Amino acid sequence: MHASFLLPIWALVAFAIYKLVSVVTEKRRHSAHPTVKAKELGCQDAAFYPNGGFLGFKSIKEMQAADKAKLFPDFMIKRQDFMSGLTGRVCSTFRISLLGQTMYFTSDPKNIQAMLATQFADYDLGPVRRANMSQTLGNGIFVQDGKQWEHSRALLRPSFVREQISDLELEERHVQNLIDVLKPQQDGWTAETEIQTLFFRLTIDSATEFLFGESVDSQLVEADSALRTPGKHAKRATDELAFSKNFDSAQRHMAQRFRLGDMYWVHNPKEYKENNRIIDEFVKHYVNLALKKSTSEKKAEEGRHGYVFLEALAEQTRDPKELAAQLLNILLAGRDTTASLLSWLFNQLLRHPAVFATLRATVVETFGTYDDPRDITFATLKGCQYLQYCLSETLRLWTVVPGNSRRTNKPTTLPRGGGPKGEDPIYLPAQVEVNYSIHVMQRRKDLWGEDADEFKPERFQGRRPGWEYLPFNGGPRICIGQQFALTEASYVVVRLLQKFDRIMPGAHELEGPITSNLTLTNSPGKPVTLRLHEAKA
Repeated sequence: MHASFLLPIWALVAFAIYKLVSVVTEKRRHSAHPTVKAKELGCQDAAFYPNGGFLGFKSIKEMQAADKAKLFPDFMIKRQDFMSGLTGRVCSTFRISLLGQTMYFTSDPKNIQAMLATQFADYDLGPVRRANMSQTLGNGIFVQDGKQWEHSRALLRPSFVREQISDLELEERHVQNLIDVLKPQQDGWTAETEIQTLFFRLTIDSATEFLFGESVDSQLVEADSALRTPGKHAKRATDELAFSKNFDSAQRHMAQRFRLGDMYWVHNPKEYKENNRIIDEFVKHYVNLALKKSTSEKKAEEGRHGYVFLEALAEQTRDPKELAAQLLNILLAGRDTTASLLSWLFNQLLRHPAVFATLRATVVETFGTYDDPRDITFATLKGCQYLQYCLSETLRLWTVVPGNSRRTNKPTTLPRGGGPKGEDPIYLPAQVEVNYSIHVMQRRKDLWGEDADEFKPERFQGRRPGWEYLPFNGGPRICIGQQFALTEASYVVVRLLQKFDRIMPGAHELEGPITSNLTLTNSPGKPVTLRLHEAKA
């Protein structure tokens, strides 16, 4: 976390009373386990993480320190390694006490498969996640359960069919704006550039055009600013800058609130409330335009090209709150995930020049040169194996959503992790939080080999990953936008590597450990900085 919690005396007293009642309730709930049924199922409880301190405050301090150092994904691995050392086995599932709550953590593929698929009906997102995230994202698909979620899934799925996500003309316009910023100097190299910042501008530009039918054109704004000729893009610049700044800040606050579990409401600063107000105003503007256009007799498509997500959605629902919520949920996925994937890929390519050389040769051989490109389509991008290996390996090492959770909605089980050997099922009462980490699972050496911490795209050659590889989650709630993200990332990589034949790390790029900027999604903690060399042909 990036801030300490300073509470007035009355709040501390209220907190103490609340926790006393919570602890008593928690003990009663756990003592009410149907132990006979648990024994019939052969259930044993998971090992307990002993370093939590009183009411788990030590665990919170550990998480705060990891957040401050931008090493939270590494912290999750170290905590599991500690438990493995303590138990003398791979301890991928264990219990934690946090502010009086008993929670479970797992990186076991079978347990994750149970929560997301085989025992899907026994788990949901839970009221805490809904209450926390809905303040920013509204009542959209990422916070819903049951019939509401099924409705949203059906509402949104048509927008992610192949015909919609393969509009590469839209993507090319924004890639050209990116290329225009990357001007080679006399020696053929660009200036040192924070390409991570450019990737986030690119993805918000393409995402807003796809979603709203009108791009915020943040890249053009930046170009105007560089030329000191602010013009028609100035108003959008102010709007986009305010939205992006507040959207990022709101996500940081949500991440801090998640660390507190059921006590998320303790962290509710004025900045977070202001973030949400500005976000709401930004999206409301586009929703009102779409509703007005949908009801107008002059719903002309002059000057309009392609598919517009919001206009299609407005044909199915007239509820402005629902439209705004779904937009924010999809915008979160459309902007942050692709930009983070591209940033992590170039973070790794800078550290593995041989991989860059192989990837660049593959791109030119498959898709031609920048000035004479050929056959760049949804199908050919997906079929370019080495390119997909590089993206897959990036998502394995630095998955965009490294941690997630589910909550039991009835008494149920996890299939593995109980008993001294960790092979027995675990019995769980209703309303128990189970956190799971894809980041930890995808770096487990017993699943991926002793080189699991190394960037090796060729490891995916001939491999058909199962539940040990879940960068887009799995089961009924698998990400409906995964092909959208992979297509966009693939296209950007192809066009950049057609244009540039060499890369060089920025002056300080390779210094120190690799850190993470972890909010709801995960991007490099130190923005990726590089120089690019223009290809001669």
